[in-house]
Amino acid sequence: SIFGHDDIKKALCCQLMGGSRKQLPDGARLRGDINILMLGDPSTAKSQLLKFIEKAAPISVYTSGKGSSAAGLTATVVKDPNTGEFFLEGGAMVLADGGVVCIDEFDKMRPEDRVAIHEAMEQQTISIAKAGI
Repeated sequence: SIFGHDDIKKALCCQLMGGSRKQLPDGARLRGDINILMLGDPSTAKSQLLKFIEKAAPISVYTSGKGSSAAGLTATVVKDPNTGEFFLEGGAMVLADGGVVCIDEFDKMRPEDRVAIHEAMEQQTISIAKAGI
């Protein structure tokens, strides 16, 4: 059991329930997703809270920032060894589309890999410009 952290638990609950997307009269769309960044001292149950959210959410992916690359979070281009054709293989953010992505130890990621998730968080899209795809 994790004692305390009531505000953090409420924020994570709100994230699980999510917001609603809105279409404005001028055609603009407002996303309903809630992004949460948890900061704190070591050993304050941040990882345990993320692992609980991963189990509680119907669609979720948990990954560690240490071993995550931009391609692993978004998508990568793979060449089929039999046909020689290229295809996309979804990363953590694609696999958790409509759900929750839990990235632990975000500070351990390389800066160029952190930049890759900005588009997904702001625009709800992932752009690929590799191998002519």
